Amino acid sequence: MNTTYSDKEKIADALMTQKFVTGNYNSFANECAHPEVKRLALELLSDEHAIQHEIFTEMQNHGWYEVKAATEAAIQQAKTQLENSCC
Repeated sequence: MNTTYSDKEKIADALMTQKFVTGNYNSFANECAHPEVKRLALELLSDEHAIQHEIFTEMQNHGWYEVKAATEAAIQQAKTQLENSCC
């Protein structure tokens, strides 16, 4: 069976893969006991997040991933929730 995937399907798959990869690096970094290995894991995690963002931006540019604009009130509420959940 010869299946052809559209550009949208290919890039959506790439985004899902990056989400999986960042999740795994995040779990690894959280459970890493050696400081140097943890530093490397966090560096790799940052690189993978950058790749994920590039893919996400490309999808948005093609209209394949629409994000609803947040209101100022919703932004403030999210900031408050994040600030209150930290530390």
